[in-house]
Amino acid sequence: MIYLELFVTFFKIGLFTFGGGYAMLPLIEQEVLSHGWLTAEEIVNFIAVSESTPGPFAINISTYVGVETAGIPGAFMATFGVVLPSFVIILIVARIYEAFRKNRVVKGCMTGLKPAVVGFIGAALISVGSAVFFPDGVSASVFTSPAFCVSLGIFAVSALMAVKKLHPIIIIAFSAVVGLIIGFAAPGLI
Repeated sequence: MIYLELFVTFFKIGLFTFGGGYAMLPLIEQEVLSHGWLTAEEIVNFIAVSESTPGPFAINISTYVGVETAGIPGAFMATFGVVLPSFVIILIVARIYEAFRKNRVVKGCMTGLKPAVVGFIGAALISVGSAVFFPDGVSASVFTSPAFCVSLGIFAVSALMAVKKLHPIIIIAFSAVVGLIIGFAAPGLI
């Protein structure tokens, strides 16, 4: 039963989310928390791990939730569920590409979806940010905490590196190294 539940849940996530991993995050978070498969803290931790590992976010998190919930078969079912809708839609679109591309209704639908995707990514930013920086509610002390200052510093340097057009792998590696150094040098800081 858990295998079918994982498949159906992640199939629904894959079917109803446009815009990739970050746009999926609010739906993934809602579904995973409502089923009790992970805690909010585990989701935030896995987002960090997922962004430091190869592969698409949706596949990484579905595989992780599946393996944590029901082992290797659970990982397979959750991953298959999240991938199947996109696979089928891409096959259909590829088959009728010319008609699909020029259709006014489809063009209008895609134009309308773009702001929704930006909104989903913004919602993911707020959700993850509040879980990381405000787990016990908003207070002024959060803005002076060492974890906030370190995160803000890493963000500022990463943003500067991005503006300078450094490769994203360098930015990810830099952030991971700084986080490791701070984690080992001052474990209570983060």
